[in-house]
Amino acid sequence: MFSEKNKPVNSDLTKEQNKIAQGTVFKGEIQSQGSFRIEGKVIGDIKTPGKIVVGKTGYIEGLIECENADFEGEFKGELKVSKLLTLRATAKIEGEVFTDKLSIEPGAIFNATCSMKGAVKSLPKDAKKEQSA
Repeated sequence: MFSEKNKPVNSDLTKEQNKIAQGTVFKGEIQSQGSFRIEGKVIGDIKTPGKIVVGKTGYIEGLIECENADFEGEFKGELKVSKLLTLRATAKIEGEVFTDKLSIEPGAIFNATCSMKGAVKSLPKDAKKEQSA
């Protein structure tokens, strides 16, 4: 009656959001196709092709690999963001950061080594002449 063939395939998995609520402590590795909102404490690794949002009460210690990240809370460890990393005024980041684009609001604490892989733009020929003069 119910077969695997007839089950609808959810191609919108990355639109689903997982939440770790305030007061929750999670230890271990998390892998998901969906995005995350973290208000609690995570000790371990998080890997997702989606977005990770860390609220003011959120704390993560470990490795994060994601597409985009938005921090209001704390992070210690290695952070790998393939696109945009946004640090709000209440964010506290320590460790190693690898990202394509970085946005930091005044007030954020950023004590990390940072490697950005954005392309270096070349200057037009006319601008090069003006700089050498």
